[in-house]
Formats: sequence, C-alpha cells, structure tokens
Amino acid sequence: MILITQPIIMAIISIMLGRLSDKFSPRWLASSGMAISVIGLMMLAFLKMETSQTYIVVALAILGLGFGLFSSPNTNMVMSSVERKYYGISSATLSTMCSTDMMFSMAIAALSVHIFVGEQKINDSNLLQFIHSSQVIFFVFTILCIVGVFSSLVGKKNIKSE
Repeated sequence: MILITQPIIMAIISIMLGRLSDKFSPRWLASSGMAISVIGLMMLAFLKMETSQTYIVVALAILGLGFGLFSSPNTNMVMSSVERKYYGISSATLSTMCSTDMMFSMAIAALSVHIFVGEQKINDSNLLQFIHSSQVIFFVFTILCIVGVFSSLVGKKNIKSE
C-alpha cells in the first residue's frame, strides 16, 4: 500500500497538468517537476532502519508530484519541437528513451545492491547493508535528477510563450 502512493499521485497530477502545459511553458513545468523530484529522492536517500512509514509515504508523494509535473510537459515539449510528419519517430524515440532510462535505473540499483549485499538473499543479517545500498541508489538518482532539471531547461524557447 505504501508503494502505491507515488504512481497514484503521479497519475492524478499528469492528467491535470497535460492541459496546463499547453498554456504555460512546458520547459518550466518539466524543470519544476524535476526539482520537486530531487526533493523526494533526497528524502529517500536518508532512509534508516528507524524511518517511519509516514516519512516514506510523504517522500513518495513528493516524488509522485514531481514525476507527474514532469511527465506531461516533457512529452509536450518533445512533441512540440518536431514537425508533424515526424510525430511517429519522435514518439517512438521518447518511448525508447523511457525504456532505456528504466533499464539503466535498474542496472544502477542492481549494481549497488550487489556491491553492498553480494549474492546473499536480503534478510535480517544484511538489512543494514541493503539500507546503505538504497541510500547510495537514491543519492545517485538525486544527482541524475539534478542534471535533469537543467537538461529540461535547455529546450526550445519558442515552443510556448515564456
């Protein structure tokens, strides 16, 4: 139930903000979403054994808000930057990049868990190592998301009125 917080908030925000990105600069909306995601990821980078479920839910809610604010405006920005005849290629490229991002994220997570936990199954004896691994994972994702904030700002300036 805890893990459902982020995707539900992301879905609700994405639906509401699709239209908003038609009225306001998608660059600023997407970058704002990424910046909010940085906050959620940074919160998760400080997880400990004693971390409350409420803290985790709040961090995931912030992350969902950030990803929701990023998704629709980013897609709008990408699709608005190409001619109509290239919509298919642009959409396919965007989907491929999303899949590639997920693959690299899983690789980073798996590598970190392998470095800290090794080949063992996660259990009470190595839970502290798993938590350290999670902290590293979220810290790396925080840094990548900070890069994403600035990357989102680099889009075409004439897509929508600034």
